[in-house]
Amino acid sequence: MKRHVSIAAMLIAMAFSLQAQRIKGSDTVLPLSQKESEQYMKENPSARLTITGGGSGVGIAALLSGSTDLAQSSRRIKFSERQKIQESGRSVREVVIAYDALAVVVHPSNKVGKLTRQQLEGIFTGKIKNWKEVGGADMKIVPYSRETSSGTYEFFKEVVLSNKNYMNGIMSMPATGAIIQSVSQTAGAIGYVGLAYLNKDVKALSISFDGGKKFTAPSVANAKNKSYPIVRPLYYYYDTRSEAKVKPFINYVLSEKGQGIVSKVGFISIK
Repeated sequence: MKRHVSIAAMLIAMAFSLQAQRIKGSDTVLPLSQKESEQYMKENPSARLTITGGGSGVGIAALLSGSTDLAQSSRRIKFSERQKIQESGRSVREVVIAYDALAVVVHPSNKVGKLTRQQLEGIFTGKIKNWKEVGGADMKIVPYSRETSSGTYEFFKEVVLSNKNYMNGIMSMPATGAIIQSVSQTAGAIGYVGLAYLNKDVKALSISFDGGKKFTAPSVANAKNKSYPIVRPLYYYYDTRSEAKVKPFINYVLSEKGQGIVSKVGFISIK
C-alpha cells in the first residue's frame, strides 16, 4: 500500500514539475506576465507559474544558468549572451509578445509639459541642469534612471540619448516602481517608465523627435498609429529544449484572449 502511495506521490510531483514554470527578468514586462499567468492558471488549474523581476539582463542571465524557464525582456538579447548559450550547446528562441511605449515623467507640479529628444539627451547626459533652460522654473533637474541591468536603461540610452553615456552620478533605480515613487516625491525630478506604470502621481511629457515641430503624448493609440516615437517590442526568450513546457503559456499570451490582457494592462498588442 505504502509503495502505491509513494509511486502516486512521485507521479504527482513529476506532473507538478512539468507544469511549474519560472518567468524572470524585465520589470517592464512583469505586470503583463503576472496578469497573463493569473488568467492562465485560472483556466489551467494544474499549471503553476512564478513571476519575478530584476531586469532584462537578470532574466537572460537566469536563462543562461538554467534557473528560469522564460526570460522576460524589454530589449533584444545581446550577441554576447546568445553566443554564451550557443557555446554551452544550446539555442534560444525569441518571441515578441507585445509592444511598449516609454513615457518620460516629471513631478505633477512641473509646468514643463513637452521636451524634444535633444533636450532629453541634454538632461540625461548632464549638459542641461536647470528646468529654466527648457522653459520651466528656476529649479535643479534631478534625473532618475533605471540601473544598468535593465533593458529599459539600454533602450532609452540607444534611442533617446543616441548612445551617449548617462551623466555621472545619475540616480539609478532598481525597479520602475521606484522611479515613479521618486519622481512623485521630488519637485525637480525626471525619469522614464513603461506606459503601463503611468499613474496620477506623475505627469507624462509630450515628446518631439523632429526638433520641436510636432510633440506627441505617450498613449496606446499614439503608439499604435506610430505618431509617438519611443516604442519598443517586449520579448520572451526560452531554451529550445524547454519548448514543450513553455509553449502552451506563450501561445496563450499570443492568443486573442492573451492580447486582450496586453491592452488592458496598458501595453500595445501585436495585432
